[in-house]
Amino acid sequence: MKSVQEIKAELQAIQAEARLEAFSGFLEQYREDERKGVCNLVSRAKAAQKKLEEEMLRTEHMKAYEHKYEYLGYVCGIDEAGRGPLAGPVVAGAVILPEDCNLLYINDSKQLSEKKREELYDKIMEQAVAVGIGYASPQRIDEINILQATYEAMREAVSKLSVVPQILLNDAVTIPQMEIPQVPIIKGDAKSISIAAASILAKVTRDRLMKEYDKIMPEYGFASHKGYGSAAHMEAIRKYGPSPIHRTTFIRNL
Repeated sequence: MKSVQEIKAELQAIQAEARLEAFSGFLEQYREDERKGVCNLVSRAKAAQKKLEEEMLRTEHMKAYEHKYEYLGYVCGIDEAGRGPLAGPVVAGAVILPEDCNLLYINDSKQLSEKKREELYDKIMEQAVAVGIGYASPQRIDEINILQATYEAMREAVSKLSVVPQILLNDAVTIPQMEIPQVPIIKGDAKSISIAAASILAKVTRDRLMKEYDKIMPEYGFASHKGYGSAAHMEAIRKYGPSPIHRTTFIRNL
C-alpha cells in the first residue's frame, strides 16, 4: 500500500500535468481509501478537477473567434504593450496558434502575474505556428504619435510572421495600410485566445527590454515600473532629467 506522502506526490504530478483523465484515474483509485490523509487528497483532487474543467471551458469560449474564421486559413491575433508609459518603446505581438491548440490559462496579460506571463510566453513560443514582434521606438512615438507608432509596430509584427495569415483579429483597432482582412474586437485580449497570446508575448518582450534598460540606467527604476508614470519614476525624471528612452511628448509637462 502506498503511503500518504507517495499519494500526495502522485496528485502533485497530476496537477502539473493538468489532464482530466489523470484526475479521474486518481479518484477511481483512491476514493475507497479511508485514511484521513488520503481522504483529504481525494477532496483536493475533486476540487482541482472541477477547477480544471472550468478553465478548459473558459479557454474553449476564448476560441470562438478563431473557430469562426479558421475556414479562411491562418488566423492571427494581434495586440500591443506599452502605449501608456513615459519611457521605452511600444511593442506589438502577432500570434498564429494551431487549430488544436491546448494552451490553458491564456488571458489578457494585465490579468496575469509576471511569473504566469513568463510561463505562458514559453508555452506560446513552443506551440505557436508563427509569431512576430514589432517595435516603435520612443523617438518614433514622438515623431508620429503613439497611435500611429502602435500601428507601425503591429504592421512590423505581422510582416515578421513565417507564414501569411488570411485574417487578423485585433484588440479594438483596425490597422491602416494592411491588405489582410481584419476583425477589430473590443476587449479582444479577454475574448480571443490568439489576441490574448499576442498580448502576453508583447508584454513579456517589453518588460524584459525595460529590465535591460534598468541595468544601463538604474537611477530611473525601469525594472520596477517598466516606464509607467509612477511617483518614483516622475521624481527620478525631475531629479536626473529625461533619459534617451523617454518619450519627450509624454513628459513635456514635467
